[in-house]
Amino acid sequence: MALVASIHVDAGWVLPDASLKTIDGDNVNLHQFMGEKGLLVVFTCNHCPYAKAVWPRLVRHAKTLRELGVAAIAVNSNIHPDYPEDSVVAMQRKISEWSIDFPYLADESQDVARVFDAQCTPDIYMFDADAKLFYHGRIDNYWKDECKVTREELIPAAQAMVLGKAAPVPQHPSIGCSIKWKEEAK
Repeated sequence: MALVASIHVDAGWVLPDASLKTIDGDNVNLHQFMGEKGLLVVFTCNHCPYAKAVWPRLVRHAKTLRELGVAAIAVNSNIHPDYPEDSVVAMQRKISEWSIDFPYLADESQDVARVFDAQCTPDIYMFDADAKLFYHGRIDNYWKDECKVTREELIPAAQAMVLGKAAPVPQHPSIGCSIKWKEEAK
């Protein structure tokens, strides 16, 4: 398990016009998930200890975000023959097991992760109602044990975004396992 941090992406970066697949194999576009006030896109997976530790928070926070008008999706770019725990079939099981009530999408080509320059699981991007990047950071200040969190970061950023306030500064990078690239970009 290689620990990797998300990299800086400039605020205002526009949500790309990118396609993914549902776990049923249907093609979908990122823009169709946009909520009235924005969209949270989280690159994640099933097997990474960092991702597994924050999944319960992500599921809970997605409900809070919906109440604010911000939709949420999760994207699995770790669909790799060497990681069967991250297969589409495994994703289907985790949706039920973890009570994921928002889209968990498959990036089998890894093209969407490359467009985002996603680095780790989880890697978190929140776009405003104009589809411009508002927040790229972590959920809170302690990934490993939710009981030890002393500062929420994602939800306050969403609240600021919805109220038209400035984005939080600094935005601390998310950390997690590296995305399991099928092959290096050429």
